Amino acid sequence: MFVFVCAGCDAELTVPLSRVTLPAHARQQYGNGLQLPVLMEPGTFAVDPDPWGPPWRTWEEVGPAEAAARGVYAPVPYLSDAPPGAVVMAPGDTRGTVLLPERAGGYCCGLGPGDGPNMACEGCGLPVATRVDDCSLWQAVWLAPDAVHRLPVDGTRTAPLSWEELPTEGRATPPFEPRGRWGFSPERQDGSSWSPRWEAAAGQALAHLLAASEGGPVSVPHGLATVVFQRSLDLLLPTGPPPRRAVLAGPRLPAPEGDAPILLVPAHPETGRAWTPDGGAASASCVPLPFGVWLWLVSPERYLPAPASGALPEGVLRDDPPPALPDRLFRADPGVFGHTLARLLAVRSPWLRTIHENLSPYLRARIF
Repeated sequence: MFVFVCAGCDAELTVPLSRVTLPAHARQQYGNGLQLPVLMEPGTFAVDPDPWGPPWRTWEEVGPAEAAARGVYAPVPYLSDAPPGAVVMAPGDTRGTVLLPERAGGYCCGLGPGDGPNMACEGCGLPVATRVDDCSLWQAVWLAPDAVHRLPVDGTRTAPLSWEELPTEGRATPPFEPRGRWGFSPERQDGSSWSPRWEAAAGQALAHLLAASEGGPVSVPHGLATVVFQRSLDLLLPTGPPPRRAVLAGPRLPAPEGDAPILLVPAHPETGRAWTPDGGAASASCVPLPFGVWLWLVSPERYLPAPASGALPEGVLRDDPPPALPDRLFRADPGVFGHTLARLLAVRSPWLRTIHENLSPYLRARIF
């Protein structure tokens, strides 16, 4: 575990925190006027390896060569020149900080990141972090990497969970969750929707699936994976030859049957490393999924997407209504998709570059 201290005066700015991987939805902007929950679990932090925040430079200013050196292989509107390594955590885990009122206005329903750091060290006044809680943004505090230091906490070193332990100890991420808007009472919420976490995870995985497809059709396992991926794959990829098969693989699952060239595998929630197979499947292309999403796909909790037919079992007395379900087809997050695809070498292929640069038809088709 670690605490973060001010680079100016060494005052502690956080409670002890454990490192986890950066969520796929960390930079997601979701919907319009929606109230999103806290991004990070209490007591955890993650590090963004990419620069983010002002100053910004346009693609024309950066140029393809410099962008490629930074791991971006297709045009994007802007690239950040801020230092990489911003640290994100839950707002409730901060200590010894104060808001900067002159940088805390001009937004819709809360604070946004547009003006740079809006929190300062209470001891010396150094701007150290950016609080984000505006509508359609995940609530978080981002520590500026050049304004803080990370110090280990004595006696708290713990090894990450093993792949064998994770299916038991890890938590699955439900595909549906309540949807709320700022200023609405609980009685006037919009009901359930597809989880923004799932839409971000699908955008990330879809980019990897396209890269693994080699320009041909792809099929995914029947069930929820079909709902999440197949419609997008059918619209984005050509038809004709037999599809390349994508199957779920990971710890405690049997080895894939036959020749499965694409594996949907979990990413470790603490280290971020994707699970890799042994033996004959080692040559397959691995598409990483956030662990909670993968765990729900391989072992969904008992949840009926439609009312069951027939009578209740003897001795069971229930009259609760069926759970609220989404009112639209699943859509992958376009921002996460574009961000991920631009950072895969495969996007240099002409057919994949065309998809990256012409998303409008697919937005109209509502696959994003």
